[in-house]
Amino acid sequence: MSITPPGLTTLRRVELETLYRVGEILSRSLDFRHTSREILRQLDEQAGMSRGMVSVLDAASGDLVVNAINGSDDDGRERVRYQPGEGLLGLILEEKRTLALPRLGDEPRFLDRLGLFDRRLPFVAAPINQGGDLQGVLAVQPNTPDDGLLDERTRFVEMVASLVGQSIRLSLGVEQERRQLADERDSLRRTVRHQYGFDNIVGRSAPMRRVFDQVRMVSKWNTTVLLRGETGTGKELIANAIHYHSPRSNGAYVRLNCASLPENLLESELFGHEKGAFTGAVAARRGRFESADGGTIFLDEIGEISPAFQAKLLRVLQEGEFERVGGTRTIKVNVRVIAATHRDLEAAVDAGEFREDLYYRLNVMPIVLPALRDRMEDIPDLARFLAGRVGELQGRRLSLTDGALRRLSQYSWPGNVRELENCLERASVMSESGAIDAELIHLDRSREMSGGIQPLVASSVIDAVAPEVAAATTPADDDPDERARVIAALERAGWVQARAARLLGMTPRQIAYRILTLNIEVKKI
Repeated sequence: MSITPPGLTTLRRVELETLYRVGEILSRSLDFRHTSREILRQLDEQAGMSRGMVSVLDAASGDLVVNAINGSDDDGRERVRYQPGEGLLGLILEEKRTLALPRLGDEPRFLDRLGLFDRRLPFVAAPINQGGDLQGVLAVQPNTPDDGLLDERTRFVEMVASLVGQSIRLSLGVEQERRQLADERDSLRRTVRHQYGFDNIVGRSAPMRRVFDQVRMVSKWNTTVLLRGETGTGKELIANAIHYHSPRSNGAYVRLNCASLPENLLESELFGHEKGAFTGAVAARRGRFESADGGTIFLDEIGEISPAFQAKLLRVLQEGEFERVGGTRTIKVNVRVIAATHRDLEAAVDAGEFREDLYYRLNVMPIVLPALRDRMEDIPDLARFLAGRVGELQGRRLSLTDGALRRLSQYSWPGNVRELENCLERASVMSESGAIDAELIHLDRSREMSGGIQPLVASSVIDAVAPEVAAATTPADDDPDERARVIAALERAGWVQARAARLLGMTPRQIAYRILTLNIEVKKI
């Protein structure tokens, strides 16, 4: 009958407690570098092995690379490598077996590259295996000279290495999936950036070049942007380009058409609601602002929201905080706001339909998109681009004849780009060969002649220009150059904007906005 020495009983109790804690550490995280350090710390504090190191196999080179050292966050030693057969770790890499030494200094192959281990103490290094293949090495030193229990300590280190091997298998699988997801994410981001980039916004005319310059500048910052222009001029395309070329492009991009929902649903949609806030609210729900935290929210048709809701929106823009419908907890968000409207907000402010403070909060960086009739030179390129897009959807190549392009260029396009795209899609359906000629272009001349064209916000086509200011105040002329009309009024008024506004029948705010959007340099007299 053998008798277990008292020291061995105590050692096994300590080892059992340490194994339990090592298992807990491995169950909490799949970050192998972090868990390796935590395991080495437990071996130090519980099992009396203060000098510990974990190395992992570099699959590309076949070397062992130091991954974690007890008591070190990263002092450069973790990058030390061992080739097969090089030093004690290289010997384990080559022979794939546990190494146990009663006194480290007696082994001539010890290289001491790390300056970590004590030559006077025992040394144990066990291979970390995963699926039968060596993936790394766990090396430790007891804090006391050999007491005859080295074999027991060696079995203990092998058990810890076995647990670590299972962790490596899981963490490698998770890391592989993470890399695949990151690659897919980066690929999607590149696709989205291309899809919403400037290449998909066609225009070489002076008005569009001015828009592109403004978009490139404002994209760099978190400034609130107000996109203005008629329906169908491409405000959403510009909003997309601003977000995907901004520092927030990796964040969420949330869009909402404010005119598509009644006020009570709009509040819930933007701010979210708590469970039981109203009939049908069976669970709490995040709103669009919460979803856009750290990113951008695009609010289309902002001019259509009611005065009551305008006050609630103003608070979010000013303070970055709100409460969900039916809730009391204040939620703070960091969101970049891009808004769009086709309405004349200055007139809405003067009529009391739109809050003046909200107007100024939104109108930090206004960008006015020109109507298609104000950039007629873009129609050929735009028509070819849209025909190509329609052709992709139909799975064939569409082409436009010179006659078709001339016919398209002779129409004023009251429905702007949206109408042009519909016209081309209608023509493509009627073309069996894919060639679209003038005969297939059907235009709504009655709408054009009946004055169905909407006035552009701060448009260059509002009233006629005349040599005298008196004529400038009369909108019945054939010259569409409003810029000259405004300049003429400013000249007669001595460049006093309030006086020029009265001559033009405008409010001071309206003329100030036109000076900005028409790029008029104000003279100092």
